[in-house]
Amino acid sequence: MRVLVGDIGGTKTALGLAKTHRDGVELAERRVYPSAAFGALDEIVRRYADDTGASFRFAAFAVAGPVRDRRCQATNLPWVLDEEDLERTLGLAGVVLLNDLEATAWGLVSLGPEDLVELHPGEVAGGNICVVAAGTGLGEAGLYWDGLEHRPFATEGGHADFAPSNTLEFALLEFLQGRFGRVSWERVVSGLGIVNLYDFFAATRGRESPPEVREAARAGNVAVIAAAAEQGRCPLCVEAMSLFFRLYGREAGNMALKQMALGGVYLGGGIAPKNLDALRRSDFLAGFFDKGRLEPVMRAMPVRVIVQPNTPLLGAARYLESQ
Repeated sequence: MRVLVGDIGGTKTALGLAKTHRDGVELAERRVYPSAAFGALDEIVRRYADDTGASFRFAAFAVAGPVRDRRCQATNLPWVLDEEDLERTLGLAGVVLLNDLEATAWGLVSLGPEDLVELHPGEVAGGNICVVAAGTGLGEAGLYWDGLEHRPFATEGGHADFAPSNTLEFALLEFLQGRFGRVSWERVVSGLGIVNLYDFFAATRGRESPPEVREAARAGNVAVIAAAAEQGRCPLCVEAMSLFFRLYGREAGNMALKQMALGGVYLGGGIAPKNLDALRRSDFLAGFFDKGRLEPVMRAMPVRVIVQPNTPLLGAARYLESQ
């Protein structure tokens, strides 16, 4: 039986038909839709059914937000998702919601060597695993090792308080407090965060950026900022991306320490795989390792980038099967 699976993010929603079996998950009819162009998830699902002619009775949706009591208020979308409402409005026999990073964690078992890029080999000692994903927002999840298998669980660690570590970062915190009040890690380690970092340097360095970069920042177009940094044609973008990667490493290290992730640290989301060369050249690992007396523990942890974009869809299918 094929089931509908979805990955609902602040920027885009991916849907597909999945069938699980012993050797993995088969995914077909994948489509991607701009989330903000629709008023609710059921509108996208109906559009998908019209586009593909697909029929299904069960669905699992990975959502960027906390899931409680079969409901989720999406973090970066004005949507409230409810399993019972979706079952009723879409005429489905069953719907399950799970956090998108929990879905990514469920999907790890379905990945092969070609779906991963190694940043740091570690010691491959085994044990707990964590997933940290900078995309539109910042998602985090864990997999604890129970002695026989890994068991995924969701967190909202990306919304924990941002902690500056030097004069520059204290200035950044003060700047963002003026804009947002409370400042979480998502405000600096995400696509939204890259724009915030660019705005910080634009406000404090007294330099001008190319007009297209300024316009991209106003529109929240992170790809233009990243490209301008990679090409070296905008010093403000270079500074923003450099600080972004180091902060990404620091927060990935924070999560890894809290989970004691000797089984590995996996970077999900869209930013890392789209900027692999810049990530390799950056201070990401320096930030990751920089844990004082615990640096030897950090160096024992493998660090890998997930380059398979369908991982949350594969994981949603695995999760539905487990239910």
